[in-house]
Amino acid sequence: MKALLEMLVKRIVDTPDEVNVTGFERKGAMRFEVSVPDREVAMVVGRHGRVINALRQVMSAAASRERKSVSIELKS
Repeated sequence: MKALLEMLVKRIVDTPDEVNVTGFERKGAMRFEVSVPDREVAMVVGRHGRVINALRQVMSAAASRERKSVSIELKS
């Protein structure tokens, strides 16, 4: 799951080497923290939050196969 999210975010930003994804799981809930440079935050969020919401939907769909929930937090 972490590798999927990391691959998706790295394809969105201009500097993929500066993307850092950390995650942990607790009681069937997975939480990911995505760290990108300040100048890249707007690219990951998108207009009106469309890109980050799409990432959350993709990750939720992938997690539902394992009967888990997912949350994504964006940090700069």
